[in-house]
Amino acid sequence: MDKEQEIHEKKQRVRKLLEAESLDAVYLKTQSNFSWLTGGGLNVVGITMELGVAGLLLTREREYVVCNNIEAPRMVREEKLEDQGYEVRSFPWHSDREQQIVQEAAAGGKIGADFSFPGTENVSSAIARLRYSLLPSEVERYQEVGRLTSLAIEQTAQTVQPGDKECEVVGRLAERLWAHRLDYITTFCAADERISEFRHPIATEKPISKRAMLCVNARKWGLIISLTRFVQFEPVSDELRGIYDANVRIDCTLMANTIPGRPVAQAFEKGIEEYRRLGFPKEYELHHQGGAIGYVGRDYKVNFETDETVQMNQAFAWNPSITGSKSEDTMLATSDGPIVLSRPEVFPVLEMEVGGFGFVRPDILVVS
Repeated sequence: MDKEQEIHEKKQRVRKLLEAESLDAVYLKTQSNFSWLTGGGLNVVGITMELGVAGLLLTREREYVVCNNIEAPRMVREEKLEDQGYEVRSFPWHSDREQQIVQEAAAGGKIGADFSFPGTENVSSAIARLRYSLLPSEVERYQEVGRLTSLAIEQTAQTVQPGDKECEVVGRLAERLWAHRLDYITTFCAADERISEFRHPIATEKPISKRAMLCVNARKWGLIISLTRFVQFEPVSDELRGIYDANVRIDCTLMANTIPGRPVAQAFEKGIEEYRRLGFPKEYELHHQGGAIGYVGRDYKVNFETDETVQMNQAFAWNPSITGSKSEDTMLATSDGPIVLSRPEVFPVLEMEVGGFGFVRPDILVVS
């Protein structure tokens, strides 16, 4: 599937939603939906922004990009939205005419939007579900994002030395990510006891002594990869070996049960059963276990009451944790079983079979 076919299919999904929701138009302005609908485009000027600076308005017959005169030239020349069938409707940056333009282009009809916008109905949840099942061209891009992200974090881990500050390590990781135009949405680096003390250890100026945990959510073409890696400077103790291996096995259990057509809560319950079977019955209560991912860091986090069904080619990032350890990679749910998108690239590996599927997962990197 080429990009033109991909974009056509996505526009068809949106227009079916218009019909189903009795809408005359829909206005999409979040970076996640803009990237999804344009096949990897960008409408943000700050990497932490969710709401973009240009919106896509689709009616039942026509398509528009709405933005001010600052953004219009880039939308045409770099994002090539006119080539995708969009008519540019721009306005002077000092004139608040966005709402007027949207309403005029929709000919006064009923409009849905993916954010709170005057005169529209918020249909962000319905739009999000259109993104869940990835097309073949998206899967190809996602696999490349996974490879680049895994390589960046693992090569960074190889550079870590005792005495490095947590924030210095994150800085080196950011440099490797940016070399391939990967946005770093979230980064963690925890040294030594902070790995056990905090589930969300934002980087500080604390020096690393014996071990470190590195985590990242990285984005390219709108697609986000989540993963975690560990490095340490002393042999792995028997206690840590047992905890880490159990954690990875729980993660693989979650992955092995993330099957298209089945309730996602079933996979979650299997993971919780594995926590109990391996002797860590309460650990899951200390942190969420992850969930659906793609153009958002987590489209939803899964719990016992999640009422969602796994879609074909839907991405998930499970992140089970046992105090002192964590296991996290990004996978794709397929009819042939889970495909790990962020496989270890230069790290030592753990191989295990769970649920009839073989997994190659990252081990702890021990630096002498």
